[in-house]
Amino acid sequence: MIAKTYTDQMGREVTIASPPRRIVSLVPSQTEFLIDIGAPVVGRTKFCIHPKDQIKDIPIIGGTKNFRFDKIRELQPDLIIGNKEENYKWGIEKLEKEFPVWMSDIYTLEDSFEMMSELGQLCNLSARTEEIIQACQAATESVRGTKSGKVIYLIWKDPWMAAGKNTFIDHLLSHLGYENLINEERYPELTDEKISELNPDKILFSSEPFPFKEEHLLEAIAFYPNAECTLVDGELHSWYGSRLRKWKS
Repeated sequence: MIAKTYTDQMGREVTIASPPRRIVSLVPSQTEFLIDIGAPVVGRTKFCIHPKDQIKDIPIIGGTKNFRFDKIRELQPDLIIGNKEENYKWGIEKLEKEFPVWMSDIYTLEDSFEMMSELGQLCNLSARTEEIIQACQAATESVRGTKSGKVIYLIWKDPWMAAGKNTFIDHLLSHLGYENLINEERYPELTDEKISELNPDKILFSSEPFPFKEEHLLEAIAFYPNAECTLVDGELHSWYGSRLRKWKS
């Protein structure tokens, strides 16, 4: 195989044997995409649960923020693929001393399409990748501006945590037509009083990372009677790979 050097989304140069034959993926949405294009994924995190019929036999190397380095070494990857937000800096720095590590850095839909395109080229699977990107673009374009209202998107309970600015979720909410009331960066904690003060039209309860259920809506409805409380698919709102094809107008 030929060694090639690529620049990842963090501006880092990564030299790999091209195309890679043994990939460890450290991010659920990217794992799903890689499998969908037919890339040779030999390791995944415990949160990489899609596509369900194909991941069950792929070894687990820990979580997104607690890698099992011994397990990764056993798998002998020629490429590791991670993400700036979802993985932890110390773990990535340790891995890149032993393996080529390509990192994504995603805040917008365009960033996600760029990530998929670059990984498709890197894996020499551009044709299938382009089909997926086009399907994702068509699906997300079909829902552009279809929603409305001032919203809070909750991702955690006790304490409440919401998606704020400088996140992929915030970008997607704006793309859908919502106004995100959270102006703080990243994922700030909120009090009941703060939520009431913001007076949202809608409170969106994500199915992940906290597994919000109907009973949580009932509690919230009693406390925030002026807001429409709704369960939403967390994977659809935060996974930035081929799952974007599942948006429907």
